[in-house]
Amino acid sequence: MSTTTLRNDIAQHFGEAVAADDALASECISICQMYNISAERLFYKWESIVYNSSQSFSLFTIKSVPELKAQIQRDITAENAKIQKQQATSRTNTSMNSARLGGRLGGAVKFGSSGKLDAPLKLGTPIKHPSTRQGLVIKSETDPQVAGPSKVVFQGLENDSISRKKRSYKYMYEKVSERSEVLDERIDEFMELIQTHFKLGELGDPDASTEEPVTVLGRIVRDEDASDSGAKLGDTSIVLESSRMMGSGKRVPLRFAPNVKIRGGSKGIGGIGFFPGGIVALHGKNGGGGWFVVDEILALPPLKLSPAPPDRAAASFSMCIACGPFTADSDLDFKRWKSLAETLMSTKPAVVLLVGPFIDEAHPRIKDGDLDETPAEIFRRHFTERLDDFLIVSPGSTVLVVPSVHDIISDHAVFPQCELGPDFSTDPRIRLLPNPSRFTLNGVSVAVTSVDVLFHLRKDELFVRGEELDSLPSHAEPVNDAMASLCRNILQQRSFYPIFPTPKGLEHEVNLDITHSEELKLVESEDDCAPDILVLPSRLKQFAKVVDGTTVINPSFLSKGTYATLAFTGSGTGPAKERIKVEVSRLTDVQP
Repeated sequence: MSTTTLRNDIAQHFGEAVAADDALASECISICQMYNISAERLFYKWESIVYNSSQSFSLFTIKSVPELKAQIQRDITAENAKIQKQQATSRTNTSMNSARLGGRLGGAVKFGSSGKLDAPLKLGTPIKHPSTRQGLVIKSETDPQVAGPSKVVFQGLENDSISRKKRSYKYMYEKVSERSEVLDERIDEFMELIQTHFKLGELGDPDASTEEPVTVLGRIVRDEDASDSGAKLGDTSIVLESSRMMGSGKRVPLRFAPNVKIRGGSKGIGGIGFFPGGIVALHGKNGGGGWFVVDEILALPPLKLSPAPPDRAAASFSMCIACGPFTADSDLDFKRWKSLAETLMSTKPAVVLLVGPFIDEAHPRIKDGDLDETPAEIFRRHFTERLDDFLIVSPGSTVLVVPSVHDIISDHAVFPQCELGPDFSTDPRIRLLPNPSRFTLNGVSVAVTSVDVLFHLRKDELFVRGEELDSLPSHAEPVNDAMASLCRNILQQRSFYPIFPTPKGLEHEVNLDITHSEELKLVESEDDCAPDILVLPSRLKQFAKVVDGTTVINPSFLSKGTYATLAFTGSGTGPAKERIKVEVSRLTDVQP
């Protein structure tokens, strides 16, 4: 929720006098954002304090803020205690745990080394709340180590019940008609964009024979024979599929003229990537030979660049980005994650972004069911407890958790994917985000997904080169390499996963729910700007580079020993890309 909306809500519930007091209104906004609650709920908290107080006071002032924070913290502690009690009760029913785990893994489940279902269940290390673990005590509101205002202002997804229900949609109910409608709508959405950008009239039908060249729009698909063989997209296997509105949904083979031209692209790029699912605009004609001859490729209009963040030194922040898997295939000791957690305790970044998978269903130990604990208990012991420890020594920090479709602790194994359940977060500063996600940190926009879209794009991309016409001016030398081309595809297609269908042989890596592709949009509308930071973890070589104004980061996987650190400088007047510094680091115990 935006700051302006929150201020209006505060005025509605607390009164105009509170909203007019900048210091008091800022405190209220900070509390709402830090604890992820609405202004209405904040007001109810204050009413509860007034009602239960023996004093006859009701005026809300700046002196009331500490008591309000203390009440919220008490409520959170009570709720956490309730959750811990429920978890302890559920762990006593070991037969239900083993049955549930066996059903999720789809095979026999082994506990300990016996490999028998009737063997005694080893529960492993008991799960304790940070306030009860030895040496780690949650301190009172007056203690300087207690959770205070975050170093960053987080603005992201709506967290009301309707929004959460929308993200946790029921899957496996897709209808063929719904899929085709969504695919058609995506083509039609680009129609107005292309017409406006290039000042075109009505677009043509690629299947209709014409004597004059026409401009057409459609989706790239692979020839059926090539699809069956699994061959990569090539000059002889590339086909254009139109929408039902513009071409009756027919498919037409494409042929590129020897002197094909690229119109309206970034200067110096010299070509455009084609892949199945990509939306393209082409100029040429169908002379009746059974294919459409392309004379010009019209580059999709670039996303708007974000305005320069305000010159404010206090907006500076640091961030650590780590992506799963977090442990080697040989064990579930999470040694690499432990090493990074120690680094976090010493460096205390303002933001920690963790991207799944956390408990990978493809891990050999998980697949074999060779476990002493349930996957949820493993997550809490290795991740939740260490994050609680980190937030105690760095109370002003924020932790962001994005799941993966391979996370066995997630009940939503499709993409787009909802956030993890609330029981996986014991602190309001640990924010559970969906996959993919878009949010802002101190006004810097960030986009992230855990799906390896870069590798999927590279598997099928056909890069077509041509002479540049009417190229867009560039203020800097364009990044022109294979990785930049893959990143540019995502930005131009305005989608976290613009591929359809999933590349052959990689279907198991992403269970794509195409009817919910609205959640895969990189921007909501054409008025939205490109993200300042785009995090795309991939098995491809790690990198950090600026592509068309967006800082793109591939930290690779922590199991390989690499992660990324980012620093944003609030002071300055330049665009975000000039004030962001990224380093892809390697754990000290890992040799390059």
